[in-house]
Amino acid sequence: MHSPTPVPPTVVLVHGAFTDASSWAGVIGLLHAAEVTVHAPANPLRGLEHDAACVRSLVRDLGTPVVLVGHGYGGAVITHAAGDADQVVALCYVAAFGLDAGECVLDITNRFAPSRLADATITTALSGPDSEVYIRAERFREVYADDLPPAVEQALSAAQRPIASGALTDRSGSPAWASKPSWYAIATADRMLNPAAQRFMAQRMAATEYVLDASHAVPLSRPDAVVAMIREATGHAMGTPGGV
Repeated sequence: MHSPTPVPPTVVLVHGAFTDASSWAGVIGLLHAAEVTVHAPANPLRGLEHDAACVRSLVRDLGTPVVLVGHGYGGAVITHAAGDADQVVALCYVAAFGLDAGECVLDITNRFAPSRLADATITTALSGPDSEVYIRAERFREVYADDLPPAVEQALSAAQRPIASGALTDRSGSPAWASKPSWYAIATADRMLNPAAQRFMAQRMAATEYVLDASHAVPLSRPDAVVAMIREATGHAMGTPGGV
């Protein structure tokens, strides 16, 4: 009698700060070509608990195994969202924050040499107690996307979505990576999240590492390599380590 065929995982892509789900366009196209089911929800960028709750709700409603993929701040979101989500079978970090319990985004950025982001942002007040952060248009290419064509970078800069300042100081809960297999794509030319910080987080979570020569915009500049990592993670979840 044959064992039932494992249900293929759904891939959920969680974007980071200063962008939206369109940053996954190249990754989505390649995953669709490989017949992988994909969701790329809007990450509200309003606060870690709020953003994680949105991802957790989506995962719960899917009714399939899930591979969660986070880029930049999206890594903090999937780490916080997946701790008690049994449906999540693997985590993929793309130049992303894999926080430990009680840690916040600024704890990581302050632990390593300052990135060029530190003096390239604008903070604007909101109507409530919080504020939100943008990257200055004239610094966007240098900081975020210097390996993309100028026209693409300019479109990203014009359409960037700010992140609430409070999201950068919100403390993470128990990390999902402590109990779930993890993969990490380190962007060695990243000027937003220090590559040394990325290596530190990848090694701390004992992740399978992919080392990529790319800026922080790695989902757009190296979608093929990001998809190779995701497919390895989905294959591992299905018992086919070579990928699906």
